[in-house]
Amino acid sequence: MSFYKLLGFYPDNVALYEEAFLHTSAAEYGKGKWHHNERLEFLGDAVLDAIVADILYKHFPNHREGFLTNTRSKIVQRDNLNRIAEKLGLNKMLVVTTRLNTRNNYVYGNALEALIGAIYLDQGYRKCYQFVDKVIIEKYIDLDGIARKKVNFKSSLIEWSQKNKLEITFDVIETFIDNEGNPVFQSKATLLDNQIGVGIGFSKKESQQNAAKMAIRKLRTDKELQHLVANYKSKQKTAGSGVEELPEEAIAAIEIKDI
Repeated sequence: MSFYKLLGFYPDNVALYEEAFLHTSAAEYGKGKWHHNERLEFLGDAVLDAIVADILYKHFPNHREGFLTNTRSKIVQRDNLNRIAEKLGLNKMLVVTTRLNTRNNYVYGNALEALIGAIYLDQGYRKCYQFVDKVIIEKYIDLDGIARKKVNFKSSLIEWSQKNKLEITFDVIETFIDNEGNPVFQSKATLLDNQIGVGIGFSKKESQQNAAKMAIRKLRTDKELQHLVANYKSKQKTAGSGVEELPEEAIAAIEIKDI
């Protein structure tokens, strides 16, 4: 697939787009550093969040911040980005030299974010906005439909923990009254004796949902926590024998439903 067919314009700096499709397993060394798509993914993730927020702000002029935040989370969740990336054909463009666990791997969605980062650096915010709006949102996302979709973060996290034979607990750690006299709850999510999420809400259920949401995000992004989980699972299988630090392939295989 040509870049023009994918993007709808001719790139100025083709090297940026080539790097966007370079998985870490196929990293190349040159000019004193390793080249792969993780830095572009980081940038694209932030730019995508800003653009989707802009689009939702205009599309839903009468909705509150919480609604807009939740809707954005559903749009940029990894499963959704992975699906869109495959429809765009990015799975055929990604350069990768390791075997992928396609069922639970988000490298295609990551490549989409890296692509957005490349467009931003190459063409600027306006062109990047047009790509997200016209190529991603209009073609593959029903804004009104996805806004109505309910996401139960706590249930997803518990389902993941049961599947992986891990125990996760939710506890209320504080209750207080706000300035308007409303009760407010603060809850935490704990995994392997580690507090991995904290949330507040006007009910115990809402606070635990927000704690679970933070926990899921941390499980996806925190490498140290991913290694902790992976090594715990490995020790369980080997009945407590010594285990070396697991490679990145094992970390990537951890099953987690993402936000």
